Amino acid sequence: MPLGTGCSVARGARSATRLPRLRTSTCSECLRAASSSTRIPPYTSKALLHSGRPRSSAWAAAVSVAGNIVSNAVSRATKRDMPSIDPLRIVAKEMKFLTGNIRKLLGSGHPSLDRAAKYYTQAEGKHIRPLIVLLMSRATSLCPKAPHRQQATIQASAAINTSISPLSILSDFNPSADVESEPVSSDIDILPSQRRLAEITELIHTASLLHDDVIDHSVSRRGAPSANLEFGNKMAVLAGDFLLGRASVALARLRHAEVIELLATVIANLVEGEFMQLKNTARDEANPRWSEDTLTYYLQKTYLKTASLISKSCRAAALLGGADAHTVDAAYSYGKNLGLAFQLVDDMLDYTRSEAELGKPAGADLELGLATAPLLFAWKTFPELGALVGRKFSQEGDVTRARELVMQSDGIAQTRALAEDYANKAIDAISGFPDSEAKDGLIEMAVKTLQRKK
Repeated sequence: MPLGTGCSVARGARSATRLPRLRTSTCSECLRAASSSTRIPPYTSKALLHSGRPRSSAWAAAVSVAGNIVSNAVSRATKRDMPSIDPLRIVAKEMKFLTGNIRKLLGSGHPSLDRAAKYYTQAEGKHIRPLIVLLMSRATSLCPKAPHRQQATIQASAAINTSISPLSILSDFNPSADVESEPVSSDIDILPSQRRLAEITELIHTASLLHDDVIDHSVSRRGAPSANLEFGNKMAVLAGDFLLGRASVALARLRHAEVIELLATVIANLVEGEFMQLKNTARDEANPRWSEDTLTYYLQKTYLKTASLISKSCRAAALLGGADAHTVDAAYSYGKNLGLAFQLVDDMLDYTRSEAELGKPAGADLELGLATAPLLFAWKTFPELGALVGRKFSQEGDVTRARELVMQSDGIAQTRALAEDYANKAIDAISGFPDSEAKDGLIEMAVKTLQRKK
């Protein structure tokens, strides 16, 4: 599962688009690599997480992305003759009842817990993750199937609302469980197990928001008071734990071992990523010097905290549909690259948008002591940022100075260029899927990731 930062050249490209040339300092080795091929060598390592020395420089690849002629799938997607597709419309029937179904899964016999657990379901969120799962489910329904996966697929959809152990032993009372829900869809290209997977991904994501808001001392979420402000830290943490518990139960009832393994690993990845985020560099030095490893560390953390859920849920959607191995791998690659692009844009918006536009505090990353991609790119140009990174911008004036230096550099432009590269790779990953509205919707999701304002 390498975190490639090399630029993707989409299959069948007939023209090349020049990315804006940014002010960079490129080594002779990178220039030789760039002159010999339009494809930047991807960063690969023997292990994705925590170990292994990269065989090629993540930083050099990122710089090359920002300064070389590449074949640009995103640009081609935005210049298509067909009108822009609304991904939400393609799975509108499934998405219509998503929140209601999630609230049904979250019922608790304890009124205070019930209210806290459902708190973030009251405000209408973007629901990006379940939307991607449903689009991937529909897109891969047209792909080749793996006969040996058919039995697991049948089992996964047969009894998603039925307990495996006796209810008397489970000792779990959910007053919402017996409430009749409106039928979502009779379409066979999105299975009941895949719709449930979409709901599970949103449960896991929402649980991470509850925990993150406590860790970050957030005061707002989606334009309303954060759960930790509304209920207190202890209740917000417990509510997040409860969501993960309900997600785990729903996941087990899919009765699909590989999907259970994937999504259970996501929960562990979220915690690992949060621990990595406690440090801005791998060694967490007091006065670090810039090195190529800083970007590698950041990308590893970003995969764990953001891209893991999207990539593994995309892979799980393909598995639940009985897709063959090539399709399953392509679904994972799409989700991994889209997730990395999404977080890069998020980190960029923290510097370029206001609190009113974002619906949450702007400039929060520096206030929290976090060095994200725009600052990491700026750091090479302005070595004085090292001292600020080492003390996590804790002294008076550090946040203001760091922001000034980022704005004086090409850090934001390079972050956008790297995000565009990952979006290219996401689109390229599904180029072999049969043509369909759902495939177009997935492409549009990659394009919209770069265009989003909040």
